[in-house]
Amino acid sequence: MTISAFAKELGERLPSDSDRASANQLRTLLAAQAEGDVKLQVLSGKKQPTEITLTPALSELLMEMLRHIGSGKAVTLVPVSQMLTTQQAADILNVSRPYFISLLESGAIEYTLVGRHRRIKAEHLFHYKQERDTKRDAALSKLAAIDAEQL
Repeated sequence: MTISAFAKELGERLPSDSDRASANQLRTLLAAQAEGDVKLQVLSGKKQPTEITLTPALSELLMEMLRHIGSGKAVTLVPVSQMLTTQQAADILNVSRPYFISLLESGAIEYTLVGRHRRIKAEHLFHYKQERDTKRDAALSKLAAIDAEQL
């Protein structure tokens, strides 16, 4: 598959059918090579193959991104050092902006003021999200155990 240099970024649109098919195909190839480093050969503009080695961590990250694209979701990568607006952070957590601001004001997530605007470091947001998801998983497991006992 070749991608035009003028292609619109995936984070700004939903993946096309060809994007989804390519993502699923590449994810399948990477998954088949799950052990150790994965070596890819990419053809350059002069049709010269260049070999790229993907470490297991990089392969997992790429496969996660490809899984989302393959299922038709838009994907945006956020560096952990990036400062986010309250709306961007609320969108990442899939909550309303007013609810997100209440989280900030309660001290659940660290933020800084830039003028009168709140900015959240992505690292702090992802830390909160991970803790929240861990608590949710534990609560669901506990509920499942209680349900299993009652059968």
